[in-house]
Amino acid sequence: MHKNKNFHHENDPAYKGLSVNQGVQDAPIVNPYRQGKTQRQQYSASEFLTGILKGDISMLSQAVTLVESSLPEHQLIAQEVIEKCLPYAGKSIRLGITGVPGAGKSTFIEALGMDLIRSGHKLAVLAIDPSSERSKGSILGDKTRMEELSVAKNAFIRPSPSSGSLGGVARKTRESIILCEAAGFDTIFVETVGVGQSETAVHSMVDFFLLIQLAGAGDELQGIKRGIMEMADGIAINKCDGTNVDKAAVAKAQYQNALHLFPPHESGWTPEAITCSSIDKNGIPEIWNMVERYIEFVKKNNFFEFKRNAQSKYWMYETINEQLKSHFYQNQDIQNQLIESEKKVLSNELSSFVAAKTMLDKYFKKE
Repeated sequence: MHKNKNFHHENDPAYKGLSVNQGVQDAPIVNPYRQGKTQRQQYSASEFLTGILKGDISMLSQAVTLVESSLPEHQLIAQEVIEKCLPYAGKSIRLGITGVPGAGKSTFIEALGMDLIRSGHKLAVLAIDPSSERSKGSILGDKTRMEELSVAKNAFIRPSPSSGSLGGVARKTRESIILCEAAGFDTIFVETVGVGQSETAVHSMVDFFLLIQLAGAGDELQGIKRGIMEMADGIAINKCDGTNVDKAAVAKAQYQNALHLFPPHESGWTPEAITCSSIDKNGIPEIWNMVERYIEFVKKNNFFEFKRNAQSKYWMYETINEQLKSHFYQNQDIQNQLIESEKKVLSNELSSFVAAKTMLDKYFKKE
């Protein structure tokens, strides 16, 4: 055997006409230039407040991350930051946006958002994104779909994965609104990515609730929950372009008629249906005009303040309920008894209600 282990036998004089070049040395498996993971600096609540009030997007993003974290130490500082930001919040217009899948919510948000930014507004887009119950993952595609808006100077887009807990993410989104308002964002869009209860959650934290619908997709009023229609302060019939213009006009008339069948809004406002095209930008300014007219209307009759106060009260009780539930399931004694109680319920030794009452009595130390 040749002394040099890298020697190629084909280069031996015995093999005439053959030549094999020396290979390039393998690169090290570990990158020698990497210095290891840098620890992100942890700021105090006062430092966060200073950065947020200056409009520092990096500090705002980190503060929102703390709000979204489930770690107790993160929650402590997050709540302190929120408390410090409260006096500087509440000065924005909060617009809730929902719609059936495929209605073009992201394209609409980008079209309206860019229009507002060009008019001198600062816009934050927060998405309530109910994650997969199985994998706890979520589709955070808004930033990729809103190419222009995501890089705009006065825009901040933040998807919020809920890890299966809608109540949790809704509360955190509401807290994120406070941080964004303190950072100087005068317009907040809250988009619901999912369906079902997420619309109710969004409605409970916004001033104006906009339903985006699609014309030309069959019977226009099919598949729309009565509750969502009743919650809407306005309807945008999107994709009113090309061959869809006539269908959109028909849909507008249908929705307008349907809106008149519902009981009057508590605000006294009569909801409107407007056609628009996110691609052609037709009807986009008219929709924002409708939002501004609504805000002026409800501020004049004092419903604006009444609704915000009602929402604050609602979220106080929701947070109490959420904390109680979380504390109950994190109790070690309850965790141990849950498995046993479940077995007894499944084998018909115990009724569901007796099992639940026994565990609640144990939790509240009534046993």
